[in-house]
Amino acid sequence: MATTTDPWAEFSDHEEVVISQDPDTGLRAVIAIHSTKLGPALGGTRMALYSEHPSPYAAAYSDALRLSRAMTLKNALAGLNHGGGKAVLIADPANKSRQELLNYGLLIESLGGKYVTAGDVGMQVADMDILGETSQYVTGRSPENGGVGDSGILTALGIWQGIQASVEFLSGRNDLSQSVVGVVGAGKVGGRLISHLIESGGAKVIAMDPIANARSEILAKYPDVEFVDSIEEMLAARPSIISPNAMGGFITSELIPDLTTAGVTLICGGANNQLADPHVGDLLAAAGILYAPDFMVNCGGVIQVAEELVGADVERAREQVMKVYQTTLEVLESAKNTQITPVAAAEAKAWERISA
Repeated sequence: MATTTDPWAEFSDHEEVVISQDPDTGLRAVIAIHSTKLGPALGGTRMALYSEHPSPYAAAYSDALRLSRAMTLKNALAGLNHGGGKAVLIADPANKSRQELLNYGLLIESLGGKYVTAGDVGMQVADMDILGETSQYVTGRSPENGGVGDSGILTALGIWQGIQASVEFLSGRNDLSQSVVGVVGAGKVGGRLISHLIESGGAKVIAMDPIANARSEILAKYPDVEFVDSIEEMLAARPSIISPNAMGGFITSELIPDLTTAGVTLICGGANNQLADPHVGDLLAAAGILYAPDFMVNCGGVIQVAEELVGADVERAREQVMKVYQTTLEVLESAKNTQITPVAAAEAKAWERISA
């Protein structure tokens, strides 16, 4: 298996980026290690197909860089003794090769513990079990294999805590019973968030997800959830909260006027890199829309898989995820007092811990 450290100039403040290609199995991987200052870099592996033009590596490389930096901030804010890393496998998640996964496990093992992986988009618990056959630096495995299972459970809980804290910051109370919430993505994270919103919050939910199974599972439990096919339809329902829980880049500068017209006051969700570019955060603040940084509220999953490394006590992990509520309040108050955006305030709090 040929492996090289990537020399591209875009490499910036990352400690290491590894690109690997194995012609025998077709494995194409990018592993970005942003920081190990707090401990081994921890972050998920995602599997996705990227455009061949100009190169699938270009898009995967950029994705891995952005996501690994966000993991550094997320892990620091969550109080974990881990730095940030992320990996991308350029492949079709619907057509996985077992040998490809085994070889990818060998690649992780060859890094000597600098990077610890977990599941992400396109990867399932069963895939992490396979990786665990060839590497000891794998989390998110099944309970039968010493793991903590599906990390979407605590990811959704953290987002729910972030939403409640943000609503309290805006209104002085965390009552969502009169709120309309637009949930983008109703899969393993968004679907569980819908449960929290309805069962604990009493909110009305408008959801969007192109996958029929995701829709049917939600509607079987919550027939009052209204599914729509576009963000335009969702905004027509005038939600006060939008929760992006699918792929990143959902909040664009072009979308902000529509959010304002619809009366959206809060964006808080589980997707990584929800803002299409950093400037969007400034535009949201100028429009009076509160953005709860994704890396602050979607840390439940990484807390859960990190626990797998120190005892697999899910209840202890759950207690740590509940702290997202207080962290969110602290960050939003800091942003208000210093007149900076919540993203800047959250990053400052993370870097303060890393520097210390």
